[in-house]
Amino acid sequence: MITALIAFAILIILVFLRIPIAFAMGVIGVFGYAYLKSFKAAFSMASGMIIDTGQDYALTVIPLFILMGLFVNVSGLSKELYAASYAFLGKRKGGLAMATIVACGGFSAICGSSLATAATMSKVAMPSMRKYGYADSLATASIAAGGTLGILIPPSVILVMYGLLTEVSIGKLFLAGILPGMLGILLYLVAVKWTVWRNPSYGPAGERFNWRQKLKALQGIFGVLALFTLVIGGIYGGIFTPTEAAGIGSGGALLIGLVKRKMTWAKIMNALIETITTTAMLFSLVIGATIFSNFVNLAGLPEGLLAFVTSFNLSPLLILLLIMAVYIVLGCVFESLSMLLLTVPVFYQLIQGLDFGMTPEMNLIWFGILVVVVTEISLITPPVGLNVFVLRGVLKDVSTKTIFKGVTPFWIVDIIRLTLLILIPSIALFVPFS
Repeated sequence: MITALIAFAILIILVFLRIPIAFAMGVIGVFGYAYLKSFKAAFSMASGMIIDTGQDYALTVIPLFILMGLFVNVSGLSKELYAASYAFLGKRKGGLAMATIVACGGFSAICGSSLATAATMSKVAMPSMRKYGYADSLATASIAAGGTLGILIPPSVILVMYGLLTEVSIGKLFLAGILPGMLGILLYLVAVKWTVWRNPSYGPAGERFNWRQKLKALQGIFGVLALFTLVIGGIYGGIFTPTEAAGIGSGGALLIGLVKRKMTWAKIMNALIETITTTAMLFSLVIGATIFSNFVNLAGLPEGLLAFVTSFNLSPLLILLLIMAVYIVLGCVFESLSMLLLTVPVFYQLIQGLDFGMTPEMNLIWFGILVVVVTEISLITPPVGLNVFVLRGVLKDVSTKTIFKGVTPFWIVDIIRLTLLILIPSIALFVPFS
């Protein structure tokens, strides 16, 4: 166990030194494994992991969902989602910010990436909010917070990664993310309402739409609803696997783009190239995390950690709260994927061995949703807050301080959501196990 803890310390130092985390985990995993066994065994293990990862059919879900999100973005569905949300919510104080949150939730359901959602919606929603005199703090905060929904509302690349690391059903993880994602949207709307209640000038009311205009706006999101229903409904109904759903979703997104005449050969090639690049990066992370996880397991860290924790006679709930506190602290200095890959290989076995009155599978799926919600919080909290820095890069005239100030009510309601999910696991488990 001491060997594994020393390796973790070295890994954290390397990450702070800006060494790519995939490379750092892989190297430390190989040398640690060699220290415990031999270099021959370590190289054999590492080469096996590389070959197995490259040939793993389950991993094909990653590039397919990435491609689906890119095709959706090209098809211009983000603008139609925002227009429909604006038609129903724009007349209220803070209504444009609320419309942004709802549109982000809808776009997340077919994109799966928080950073892509934030970057896309900043171009769609920010001009309208500035037109009606919205404060930059509220406008950017609604985009940054709404963008975090991309890693929870299915399909989610982060949930796919968690499922691969813990070997639990990706389909059930997707279904478990639906109600917590909807709860997140609701609480974000409350955060907007709270902000404009305190400072009415931050979010003036927009224009009113009659029912004819509202119905016309709804017609524009038919493609989104059809695609989401096809993908998630097919998984939930047992018609096809998550990998098959990803393939069908990618084909559906391409078809929507062609029907809308938004798709060109150049855009298709750009989407394919970006998919390849992103997939290669994610596969490298999976290989590095798997090698490191094998070393950690061989070193006995999960069993040692479980024995250490149980020696204090702490309740499972208190242990879970301590783990969540660790995630919140790490989220202030690590980006989301690095945090996930560093911690899940250790913590998931600890959680699996605790008695929460559920099956081990339920424990892991519930814990996966909690991890993703904590990761969402890390996307909008200082000093890292990747979604904040994405917006800062897109909106050059808005300061980082302004955005962080605006997102404060949003990460506070995220803490409330995390608390509810911990105390009431059925929020996450009802859909996949009903």
